[in-house]
Amino acid sequence: MDKKTLRNLYKQKRKALTASETHELSRQLVIQSEKLTIWNSTNYHVFLSIEKQNEPQTQQLIKWLFQNNKNVIVSKSNHQTGTLTHFKLTPDTPITEGKYGIPEPISDLQIDEKEIDVVFVPLLAFDKIGNRVGYGKGFYDRFLRNCRAEVIKVGWSFFEADNQVDDVLPTDVRLDFCVTPTRIYKF
Repeated sequence: MDKKTLRNLYKQKRKALTASETHELSRQLVIQSEKLTIWNSTNYHVFLSIEKQNEPQTQQLIKWLFQNNKNVIVSKSNHQTGTLTHFKLTPDTPITEGKYGIPEPISDLQIDEKEIDVVFVPLLAFDKIGNRVGYGKGFYDRFLRNCRAEVIKVGWSFFEADNQVDDVLPTDVRLDFCVTPTRIYKF
């Protein structure tokens, strides 16, 4: 399927989830994520969930990272340039709602993307070879291309892999892993 079709399909699937289903599926994502072999690193970038989009809730993952003495990095979006700026999150960092309901940190602890070891990537859908479908603005593809080549890219999805994303672009960045509530895909 093409990205537009997948985007619409998976937005509807997520929209159909209840709040309790979203919470439980997010809890299962954390449990599955703990099985990954990526925990020897220091700096973990985590997306802050957009509640109105029924995205996987990353608060439990962030709490787990703090409990395991990891640095948590989150981003602010610049919608004029289509770029992300990254900040170290602390348990005391205030979070505000930015444009389009995107949560953003109020912080001056800016982090260069080259310092990031692992990125948890938001997505709507993904396929069996690690192509992801996001919201279509390219923020994460631009961000990931600016990271070190060895950065580990982990998708989080409530749903299993689709067969194939038909319209992959040369600028699209593939995932290394995608975690679902029942399994881990390695690409």
